[in-house]
Amino acid sequence: MDSDSKTHFLTSLFVFKNTLNQELMRSLHVYRLTNGKESAVEREFVFSENGPYVEMEVDPLLKLLKFSGYSDSEVFEGLVNGLWVCIFAFHAHHHHHLSSIPSLLSLSRNPKLKSIPSLANDLQMIFDLNCINDDKEPCQVLPEGTCQRNNESRHQLRGSGFPVLEQDLNCLPYPDTPSDSSDDQQIEQSSSEYSVTHRQNVAAGIAEKKKRRAASKDIARIALSDLAKYFDLPIVEASKNLNIGLTVLKKKCREFGIPRWPHRKIKSLDGLIRDLQEERECQQQENKAAAVAVAKRQRMLESEKESIERKPCLEMKSETKRFRQDVFKRRHRARALRSQAPSTSSD
Repeated sequence: MDSDSKTHFLTSLFVFKNTLNQELMRSLHVYRLTNGKESAVEREFVFSENGPYVEMEVDPLLKLLKFSGYSDSEVFEGLVNGLWVCIFAFHAHHHHHLSSIPSLLSLSRNPKLKSIPSLANDLQMIFDLNCINDDKEPCQVLPEGTCQRNNESRHQLRGSGFPVLEQDLNCLPYPDTPSDSSDDQQIEQSSSEYSVTHRQNVAAGIAEKKKRRAASKDIARIALSDLAKYFDLPIVEASKNLNIGLTVLKKKCREFGIPRWPHRKIKSLDGLIRDLQEERECQQQENKAAAVAVAKRQRMLESEKESIERKPCLEMKSETKRFRQDVFKRRHRARALRSQAPSTSSD
């Protein structure tokens, strides 16, 4: 390999799990070098439940995943090869959603991955790449004919069952050539440098986003009427809609004499008003006197809600609290009766 071809780009990453020994994992990393060549590096790990993860020395077995009639771009999660099953397949030219990454391979959910940086660095690259792609515009749509051909090939692949690899992972590996060994060594050396630079770029982008907050003069202009528009939302969502931080919003609340964000009180009143609305509609035909009483209480609750929106420091009336407690008790008794009904009918 040329001396100037030390940088590389991860094009594919496949992680396989042993079906007999759940702690034994195997990964294949396919890189594209700056000279246009591709090089594959296979690694084997022991994911111990009671100890740190350990990387084992192995010879490449998958070697670019040469299928009988298929390319590595058609590898999918669930593919079976001998005693190994694919649990994660990444292709750089396909958008890979972060929710499909198994929790076992998530750096945030599985901190033990940091003990095997050769795999953790590439997983971090994939995570950063997806974060960047999510902020960009959607990719250009392919022509209709191309989409149809891709769908037909995918159906043929799925319909014929899992493809079998030419190389059996349970047999001895092919010997490495000197050129392959030198390529792998240079990839290992540049892996940490690339990941550090990539993370710095992503961190700079995140820091730039955090700076896009409201200016101090705009924060000073925020009035109580501006806060009242978002009293029906949780305080975290309200701060996002106001484009200010949570701490700044709490300071503004103290300035206006609001000891506690009134979201819970207003939400509770809204629920009681909806219940009374439904009860009034039911009583409208059966008992008009009861419907009138329900309508009166509904107007009282609506008036109390408007008062709290004007003065968030106000507490709910004791009469309203007792009525809310009665509603909770009725709901509890109704649930108890519904749960007892099936057991009584079965007897």
